[in-house]
Amino acid sequence: MEQNQSYLATENIGKLMVKYAVPCTISLLVGALYNIVDQIFIANASYLGSYGNAANTVVFPLTVIALAVAVMIGDGCCTFVSMNLGMGDKRAAGNSIGLSIMMSIVSGVVLSAVYLIFPAPILTVFGGTVNDETFALSREYFFYISLGIPFYMFGQAMNPIIRADGSPRFAMASTLLGAIINIILDPIFIFSFRWGMMGAAVATVIGQIATALLSLGYLLHTRSLKLSRVDFRWDRRVAGRTLSLGICSFLSQISLVASMAAVNNMLRKYGARDAVFGQEMYAQIPMAVVGIVMKVFQIVISVVIGMAAGCIPIVGYNMGDNRLGRVKKLFTLLLAGETAVGAVALIVVEFLPRQLIVIFGSANESVYYTEFAVKAFRIYLCMVVFACINKATFIFLQAMGKALASTMLSMVREILFGVGFALILPVFFGLDGVLYSMPVSDILTATVSALIIAATYRQLSNGRVQLQAA
Repeated sequence: MEQNQSYLATENIGKLMVKYAVPCTISLLVGALYNIVDQIFIANASYLGSYGNAANTVVFPLTVIALAVAVMIGDGCCTFVSMNLGMGDKRAAGNSIGLSIMMSIVSGVVLSAVYLIFPAPILTVFGGTVNDETFALSREYFFYISLGIPFYMFGQAMNPIIRADGSPRFAMASTLLGAIINIILDPIFIFSFRWGMMGAAVATVIGQIATALLSLGYLLHTRSLKLSRVDFRWDRRVAGRTLSLGICSFLSQISLVASMAAVNNMLRKYGARDAVFGQEMYAQIPMAVVGIVMKVFQIVISVVIGMAAGCIPIVGYNMGDNRLGRVKKLFTLLLAGETAVGAVALIVVEFLPRQLIVIFGSANESVYYTEFAVKAFRIYLCMVVFACINKATFIFLQAMGKALASTMLSMVREILFGVGFALILPVFFGLDGVLYSMPVSDILTATVSALIIAATYRQLSNGRVQLQAA
């Protein structure tokens, strides 16, 4: 039975935001736990320690590449479906879902094959050669993670589509199940079986398979749309528009990969010149520590993205129904919420960095590990409030169908500033320059975001936003 979503145009905006954003946030938080839980257990395994942490940091950007493709398909489809449901075009919405299912499966298999065929050069690009032990552990972890890439991408791509179909709680539950499985299996495989990096990866993949299977089951019983064979027929126009609406999500993630690659290689290069970290026994510490800081930041940004992405169906439907006042009100609520999240995160990283690093096995490491971690938390994330507002702005613009503005702003942040400053600042400030690159990038991006936010408010107030769904 198909479900009407007209309530998106009439129900209280605050209630709708909670209904959609909370499950989406929890889903993304749980997704972030996949990698961070691995890192916590790896860090506390004395036979892996900072070497295992560094290996996890090397592989992490490669999982983000898979995520980038998945969210391009999923977020693009989510936006496309919401807009077309708002305009009453269920045929185009159903075709987008069918094509998104096909594209996620094919792209997952292809990326997995690439990873399995070329592991050594790929890991080298992301700083895996910091020392021999780190490279060996990276290769072991990467192999098993690569086997799970098709399942990971399918689950991630279907999550926003399920939300667009009106089932945000199911989307949350499917991701939650996978994370719980991972959390249960990690200590068994790492500590009891002593499978090391293989154990951490296998636990993750089993959880991803569970999420993918639940998502597949849902697609057989969708709510707002009933899929048929005709929905899987190739339509270049629908596929192109779906991907164009998701291109910002892709570029946001893929540019983050470029930034992480630059950071990892600068850590390796300038760490080797440091009096302490230039020693073989400590060479992996900067990469391990910055990886941990990035994972903590990933938790924060998962909340931010969850709140913003949860608004996509609401924004899309109301844009399609030409209710711009509701879109403007939702934007205001979102920016206020994201600012609050950033403020809480700032307090934690500035005042509790030692407590954070204890979670990641500092008791088993040298004093240099803890000292560098405290510095990294306090410098790297000192402008986290701006980072939260910037990310929310990227996603909201995408939800409005302003793909070009969203994409350009994201690219400026991650490529121009993120990569540029990561390469330039270490020349003048050494290893600390890598840490400075993050706050400098966020301050400059926030300046551009403020101008775009003001322009968006004017357009929504004047009713001058042009919508193009199909």
